[in-house]
Amino acid sequence: MSNIHAVVLAAGQGTRMKSKLYKVLHPVCGKPMVQHVVDTLADMQVKDVVVVVGHGADAVKETLGDSVAYALQAEQLGTAHAVQQAIPFLTGKTGTTLLLYGDVPLLSKETLQELLDYHLEQQAAATVLTAVLPDPTGYGRIVRNESGEVVRIVEQKDASPEERAIREINTGIYCYNNEQLLKAISQVKNDNAQKEYYVTDCVEILRQAGQKVLAFEAADPDETMGVNDRVQLSFAEAYMRRRINEHHMRNGVTIIDPSSTYIEADVVIGQDTVIQPGTHLRGKSVIGQDVVLGPQADLTNVQVGAGVSIAYSVLVDSVVENDVNVGPFAYVRPQSHIGAGAKIGDFVELKNAKIGKGSKVPHLSYVGDAEIGDNVNIGCGSITVNYDGEKKHKTIVGDNAFIGCNTNLVAPVKVGDNAYVAAGSTINQDVPEDALAIARERQTNKLGYAAKMPRKAKK
Repeated sequence: MSNIHAVVLAAGQGTRMKSKLYKVLHPVCGKPMVQHVVDTLADMQVKDVVVVVGHGADAVKETLGDSVAYALQAEQLGTAHAVQQAIPFLTGKTGTTLLLYGDVPLLSKETLQELLDYHLEQQAAATVLTAVLPDPTGYGRIVRNESGEVVRIVEQKDASPEERAIREINTGIYCYNNEQLLKAISQVKNDNAQKEYYVTDCVEILRQAGQKVLAFEAADPDETMGVNDRVQLSFAEAYMRRRINEHHMRNGVTIIDPSSTYIEADVVIGQDTVIQPGTHLRGKSVIGQDVVLGPQADLTNVQVGAGVSIAYSVLVDSVVENDVNVGPFAYVRPQSHIGAGAKIGDFVELKNAKIGKGSKVPHLSYVGDAEIGDNVNIGCGSITVNYDGEKKHKTIVGDNAFIGCNTNLVAPVKVGDNAYVAAGSTINQDVPEDALAIARERQTNKLGYAAKMPRKAKK
């Protein structure tokens, strides 16, 4: 979006979080709060973004990368002082500047766009985003004149009884004409008990200069909520989770019990998918159409094709192609790839394993560091023995092979196409195509042996 700039204030320490983690990096629905703000601006095509950092600056930079510019507020002397650190990035630019906060993650693209459109239509020098609260205690009040323009923003401690009765509060989020912002911000003084520079003073400065200052009321006050402690963090999590679930349901996804379904912000879900209770979808998981997830499916960064069923299972950093059945009680670990039509059954663990189309690992097996071909059957209790204590080794099983129950495949080893491995075998040499491998000791029966054993007394 041309001629639209943004300053995101993210320099505060956040002591009320009582955490080693810098406040704006606390996640809401799987994503750091400040990342939500930056991503919303990206969705609006705002490309000129500067984030003002202070405490935890290196961690914030590591999180956001080079998608934004940075300004350092080495000493926290108030909100206007923070904006002043961004002056070098705004000088000489025309257009509009959005002022946002890194700990306000719920603000939607739609609300920000409405604020921006109103500001531009009214040709205001500044427009403050406001909210009307049932109980405005503790917030700065918006004082308007007869024409609806903002006269000033008065803090609770400085407000008269009449002003304290005002329920419209300042959210701290603004649109500015950039040139007017630069003029006003340079005039802010710290003539107050805290000796800090407050960006709210820009309203009075602009009014005294004869500029138009307006207010735009957010339709949903909860969007404007800042997060200062763990309680507010939980409120933000619940609000965003509800919004995410409603978004998917309106786009054709059935969520049986939204209150017990946890879907993170970047998850994509296809139409006619059904989400059963207790399901967690995390990271950048992409779910296809006509999928049934759950109950209690837990997926992190998993690509899932169409027509898949996953129940009571955990999958991480893997790919599941179309028409696969997983679970119950399967664990699919990173770098696994399950081919179309395959089955991964109960108490099966995969790790760095490629399972071919139509293959079956029905139950009680471990397949790690392996390539399993198409239409392979892995019998119950079979294991790829991939670790020698120092290195991991690979097992390769060809197409249409049959691995009998309770088989150990001691890697590195290869089983050829159409080969059979007898149940109970420990295979440490390659099995040729079309061969039957038997690697177990011959059974010996000791006739009459039971009679020699002491018998337990009958009760």
